[in-house]
Amino acid sequence: MSAAAILLEVEDLSISFPTDVGLARAVEGVSFVLREGETVGIVGESGSGKSMTAMAIMGLLPKKAVVTGSIRFRGKELVGLSDDKLREIRGKDIAVVFQDALTALNPVMRVGEQLDEAVRVHRPDTTASERRARAIELLDVVGIPSPELRVDRYPHEFSGGMRQRVMIAMSIANEPDLLIADEPTTALDVTVQAQVLEVLREVQRRTGTTVLLITHDLGVVAGTADRVMVMYAGGLVETADVDPLFYETAHPYTAGLLASLPRLDRRSSREERLYQIAGQPPVATAWPVGCRFAPRCAHAVAGLCDAATPPPVAVGEGHTAACVRVDEWQKEAVL
Repeated sequence: MSAAAILLEVEDLSISFPTDVGLARAVEGVSFVLREGETVGIVGESGSGKSMTAMAIMGLLPKKAVVTGSIRFRGKELVGLSDDKLREIRGKDIAVVFQDALTALNPVMRVGEQLDEAVRVHRPDTTASERRARAIELLDVVGIPSPELRVDRYPHEFSGGMRQRVMIAMSIANEPDLLIADEPTTALDVTVQAQVLEVLREVQRRTGTTVLLITHDLGVVAGTADRVMVMYAGGLVETADVDPLFYETAHPYTAGLLASLPRLDRRSSREERLYQIAGQPPVATAWPVGCRFAPRCAHAVAGLCDAATPPPVAVGEGHTAACVRVDEWQKEAVL
């Protein structure tokens, strides 16, 4: 693991919501560390708790959410912090790129005005001309052509990829230490996805910011992230550097995600379907007892995998997996 200084520490984070059918436990017992300058991906199916974890870090969860555990940013506890104190951090020290740029941007405000606002909130001593120059500079950084003209355009005059670039420009306006990118390539074609990811890499090269990349696509993190955390049913099931995660997979769920990706290096018949994990993810109001992936796992053993929630075990340097049958299922998979 990198020797860089720790930026964010999440310890035993749990998030739950009261509902008409019982308590929905969206996230349970999640712990991880982010270090300065690294890019970490969080992957998993929809509903696995990825975005909930990010919103807890930002302090943007609904009032009814019950958050326990600890989130420390540069040693400062964020859980339980007042809204006023959180507003001093949001957008300045920690920023987020939301997944739907069309709804995240104000349709009746020019792009330059929204960038101006992002700077003015945290730097009230700057002048209007300084903020306009900063807005043009930011649009240029994220690769928007003719930024001095585009700064006066409305969001609907931009393509989907360009709007996402504007969102990234807004998030880096105050050069945050941590940038959370929540599904930044959703609903974009593959060419634009690659461009947006390259913008994020360029921003990191220029600013040295730490990036937390949330996605359901392992292909997105393959060439972007330094480390990957895999979430399933509200918990972390595997954490590793990128190469070990892809080539020394230690959890059956991660293996299932990887197997479902199209492979250009393998010949297959036109009738062959992509692999899919059997069954459906459990609902947050009724997690199964024991390993939550056991009901869908081909390698689960009754009386063992459904006995207790498996703790993460070390399977290599910086590589952990929450599976009690790590060695056994890998041998079975080979056979």
